[in-house]
Amino acid sequence: MTVILVLCTFLVFIGIDLWLNRKKAITVAAEPAAAKSPAGENYIEGFLVPSTVRYHAGHSWLHRERKNVIRVGMDEFAAALAGRVEKFELPKPGHWVRQGQKAWSFLRAGEKGEMVSPIEGEIVEINQEVMENPSLVRQDPYGKGWLFTVFAPDEESTLRNVLPQNLVSEWMRSSVEKLYGLQPELAGVVAADGGRPAEDLCAALPNVNWKEVTRKFFLT
Repeated sequence: MTVILVLCTFLVFIGIDLWLNRKKAITVAAEPAAAKSPAGENYIEGFLVPSTVRYHAGHSWLHRERKNVIRVGMDEFAAALAGRVEKFELPKPGHWVRQGQKAWSFLRAGEKGEMVSPIEGEIVEINQEVMENPSLVRQDPYGKGWLFTVFAPDEESTLRNVLPQNLVSEWMRSSVEKLYGLQPELAGVVAADGGRPAEDLCAALPNVNWKEVTRKFFLT
């Protein structure tokens, strides 16, 4: 009799456990799946501005890979203004770049644009994939489109001169407003794809002085 009672109790507990697990499974299935987005994803006036990197006022970004080693690239605003770049001219490994001074250039439709370095230090490595396929900078500016890495012996000092993180949103909005102020018709180009910038902001506007516009925003 005791054995039967224990067996019945055991079966009751198994039944309760199965019922609770089934209910839990139904509840989870009924909940909508959460939308997944890349870490640090953030859009300001249609431009991707990840919170995982730091920014220089000349529209380049930098990311600390490890102590004294900094990865550098162009932000999406810069990549869209540069447009369909045909060739990049990057500093060679061993070359010393200075913060705020011209460090690399690119060619578009026979014209040359330049940008300043967001960090001071010695070039460690350049992105050979970008040299072979310049479009990577526009397609994936914060990923495969990185430009080079720098050994920065005094990284703390130079990082103090980049934009404070709490001012990045205001700075980007101001840049977009200034761009519209220079060329109001660009507003339609930026919003051409659901508010996202066109691949080449200046391509559809033959009267835009590309070189002058890039100089203004890239601080060259």
